[in-house]
Amino acid sequence: MLKSVILGKKGSSSSQVDIRDISGGILKLSNNKYRQVMATSSINFELKSEDEKDALIDTFESFLNSIGFPIQLLIRTREIDIDDYLNSLNLRFDEESEEIYKAQLISYRKFISTLISSNKILSRQFYVVIPYDDIKNIGIASIRDQLSIRADIVSKNLSRLGITTKQLGSIEVIDLFYSFYSPERSKTQPLSQKALDVMGSEFVLKGGQDD
Repeated sequence: MLKSVILGKKGSSSSQVDIRDISGGILKLSNNKYRQVMATSSINFELKSEDEKDALIDTFESFLNSIGFPIQLLIRTREIDIDDYLNSLNLRFDEESEEIYKAQLISYRKFISTLISSNKILSRQFYVVIPYDDIKNIGIASIRDQLSIRADIVSKNLSRLGITTKQLGSIEVIDLFYSFYSPERSKTQPLSQKALDVMGSEFVLKGGQDD
């Protein structure tokens, strides 16, 4: 069921979604491959001085050379739908009694409308995907421990760059894949909190089943 929720159309992209189950935020893929996803903050590299840039590059290079496992860096760029924001401005205008503030709201709303008519407003989210391949069948408990150790290594190294991290839970992972494979549907039919609460904190996506 969850797989069909993510894909939008039943089986439309099944070959691309190689997920066997999701539990505790950990994705199990085929061939006993596991992945953990962490969201990260970002830094504005362009605003740094030349010395700061050099220091960041050296620190990041040292980080990549020090870890004994591969990682995937994912940048998710999405167009922001600001209709809700414009609607909130309209509500504030209706509730405002001071004429001077009403004039400011009109001016600001006009500015925002002009801005989005000629430019796409984008947001970027950053993620680190940490892998573990269970080639020795060590069991899920040991796999969690190994992923936790790797996540801790990555978090500590990124903190040296001024970047914070947060492990995604099962709900957040489901929502991330939902936005990947059903971007338009996720805008018009977002996963409601009620639906997520019903699903609970543990999810299982059965590979090859869309019912």
